[in-house]
Amino acid sequence: MTINPLDGLRNMLLLDRTNDLNEPNVLYPFALDEILCRQTGRGGPAICHLWRHPNAFVLGLRDSRLPQVADAWAWLEDQGRSTAVRNTGGAAVPLDLGVINISLILPKTAETERHFHNDFEQMYALIREALQATGALVEKGEIQGAFCPGDFDLSIDGRKFCGIAQRRQSHAYIVQAFVIAEGSGQARTQLTRGFYDRATVGGDPAQLDFPLVEASSTASLQELTTIGADASRVFTDAVKQVIRSLQTKEGMQMASSTLSLPSPDVVHAMAKTLSERYGIH
Repeated sequence: MTINPLDGLRNMLLLDRTNDLNEPNVLYPFALDEILCRQTGRGGPAICHLWRHPNAFVLGLRDSRLPQVADAWAWLEDQGRSTAVRNTGGAAVPLDLGVINISLILPKTAETERHFHNDFEQMYALIREALQATGALVEKGEIQGAFCPGDFDLSIDGRKFCGIAQRRQSHAYIVQAFVIAEGSGQARTQLTRGFYDRATVGGDPAQLDFPLVEASSTASLQELTTIGADASRVFTDAVKQVIRSLQTKEGMQMASSTLSLPSPDVVHAMAKTLSERYGIH
């Protein structure tokens, strides 16, 4: 019997923060994910968290070990970007209002412990379903030359528009995706290439772990599909529609009864902890 990956997303709560743009620290949504994941692991609800940031650049853990990362970090901050190291897999990603971030926060089960790649399949299925109306064929597999490359790069016509990473806790996990909805994929690759050009100065390329980013590797949904110029809103609405189609009245009542959103002060405290643990010092 074929298992539908979307079945594991039934009765998730939606937390749409795509228009909540007042928080300058890009670590805030990652800290919120961390807190909500702990709550989910203690019997709280599964959550789909959608968010954006107007001007940020997020590094992976391996990027933080590059020889001149401090200089590259300063170069980004001189441009007014909120810069941070995230506690999930993957490599550097630029964020702006044209990039929709999705976090699926789910409890661990015996099945997910045996087959952790199913977590990525769930995100792939959600995004593929959300884009079904465009008629585009969404494929998975690493795209050479893309930033933040991985086995679960999502692409259309050979160009990447989405990357997926994962964070696992003791009793729950987070699958995070960035989806380039609007604007120029090439401009974002050029920014990322500029970061690596500065961060790797003086190092032996054969010994360093970083992607060789190429301009033609990446594009936005606006460039790849018929989704239109308002792609960020259209894509976000499509994701929400898929999640809502998997909700039941009884499931939502139970999920809502176990949700406790943390205060901004609590989230800021967690963001500080993450910065101290993973940041550039």
